[in-house]
This record gives sequence, structure tokens and C-alpha cells, in this order.
Amino acid sequence: MLAMPRHSDDGELAPELLSRCQAGEPAALRAFVERYERAVFALLSRTLGRHSEVEDLAQETFLRAIRALPTFHADGAARLSTWLLTIATRLALDACRKRTREKRSSLVDEPVSAATPEHEVQRSQLRDEIASAIDELPGDQRAAFVLAEFHGFPLEDIASALETRPGTVKTRLFRAREKLSRALAHHRGSVE
Repeated sequence: MLAMPRHSDDGELAPELLSRCQAGEPAALRAFVERYERAVFALLSRTLGRHSEVEDLAQETFLRAIRALPTFHADGAARLSTWLLTIATRLALDACRKRTREKRSSLVDEPVSAATPEHEVQRSQLRDEIASAIDELPGDQRAAFVLAEFHGFPLEDIASALETRPGTVKTRLFRAREKLSRALAHHRGSVE
């Protein structure tokens, strides 16, 4: 028996596998979760910081998606990944509105190699300041920034995810970048 492809050429779930997911087949649903769990966790972590509710929101994202999968139209305007990350974004924004402000750990998880311990300390401080500066952004600007910069969403997809117009997204991104630039201005050229 030939194995069914799991992904299409664009990295999305293969159409045959999507059809099996929409029919509620457990093995196909497992493949769906495995394919997109990393992206969902990354989006939630970058939006909320490292917080205990990230795992709960990831589970809620997949539960909602699985319930709604039968109504997803593969030939529609949104790709499956965009549709799923839109669900995650809305849950994250709701969580931001509900919880009190608290300091979060770094949003940048990638290890950094440094030539000297002093350089490593500077880079670590910069990562913390970037995370803190992103954390200080209003929720709507932070969501637009994370979707654009960390997930590479085009304006139209961000607008759809945030239920607003592309022009509003442009404004939010401009303001977010402007605030981050001001917040991090004293670091220009200090860490290379």
C-alpha cells in the first residue's frame, strides 16, 4: 500500500489528508495536529510570552479547529495554516485582555553564540529588553507585529486574523515598530 502524502507542495496539509480530517478520522487528525502544533505554540509563545496558559490555549486552538474543520473550504481565500493561526491569535488576544500584566521571559528562544562572556551578557540583556518592549505594546499592535515579523503573514491575512482592514494593520505595524525603535534606540550599534 502506498503512503498518502502528508503535505502539499506549499507545506500545507495534503488535500486527501485534509478530507480525512474533515471526516473526523483520528489518524488524520493526529497528523493535522503534528503538522501545525509547532507554529501554533510559536505564535502563542511570542504573543503571550512563556506562560502556563500557552499549552492550554494551544489545546483550545486545536479543539476549536477540529470542531470547525468540516466547514473549512480548502479552495477558499485562506490557507489552512492561516485559518488555524487566526484561531490561535484570537484566543491569545482574548487571554491578553483577561489577564493582569506580568513580566514575561524572553520571546526569543534561539540560542546565541558569543565571542566573549561580556558579549553574551549584552545579547541576553538585549533579548530581555526586546521581549519587554514587545510586551509593552498594546495587544492589537503586538498581535500585528508578531504575525508580520515572526510568522511572515501578509497584510491581508493579518487583517483577516485581527478582523480589521489592511490599512489599520499597516498603522498598527508602523506604530509598533516606531515604539520598539524608540524603546531600543540606546542599543543601536552596541551589540553586533
